[in-house]
Amino acid sequence: MAVESGSSPLIELRNLTKTYLLGDVEVPVLKGISMKIHEGTLLALMGPSGGGKSTLMNILGFLDTLSGGQYLLDGKDVSTLSSNARADLRNERIGFVFQNFNLLARTSALKNVMMPLEYARHAQSAKAQRAWAEHLLERVGLKDRMDHQPSQMSGGQQQRVAIARALVNRPKILFADEPTGNLDSKTSEEVLQMFQELNAKEGLTIVLVTHSPEVGAFAREAYHIKDGLMVDGTY
Repeated sequence: MAVESGSSPLIELRNLTKTYLLGDVEVPVLKGISMKIHEGTLLALMGPSGGGKSTLMNILGFLDTLSGGQYLLDGKDVSTLSSNARADLRNERIGFVFQNFNLLARTSALKNVMMPLEYARHAQSAKAQRAWAEHLLERVGLKDRMDHQPSQMSGGQQQRVAIARALVNRPKILFADEPTGNLDSKTSEEVLQMFQELNAKEGLTIVLVTHSPEVGAFAREAYHIKDGLMVDGTY
């Protein structure tokens, strides 16, 4: 299970549940999740496919809503926020990296990274936006790929663009859902080392969602989820 520090948690879940309605049938996916995530940690949320970890990440990242229980962010209950309020928090506080990169196909790496800035509440000048996006692409080792489209880049390079895009709004928390699922082993290690560096040098809170013990080994602490419940040790 995760290691707790003495400080107040950045995120705290209290008996969180999620049930989907399929026709007239209720399907419970999360069955009472309680956990704490402390600021500055690199945490792995682990478990087999279908166990509920991606659903939990979607709730933590304000992509989905909970059915019951409480979700506290910085000590404030955000369980019953409106969809607009959730969207604002997501844009201001959360970054996402997905297995399939989710880049715009006919758009340069630079414009892919800049895209979330269009929805930021605190607008920057176009010059400042471009300079910040260029800095992030250089930060992830793509200084010479800024004008390339995804089809002109390897899978690892595309994932680096996705990481830069996830960082462009200066999030407090980064969620990475199976971020190495489409990468070879060498590239996977490079991407995971990048996460470790972002966590160690910049203090970014990172949650790696994965079924892979090899990926989980890069984290500092871990929660294991199976059949919608937290379990001790490996699953």
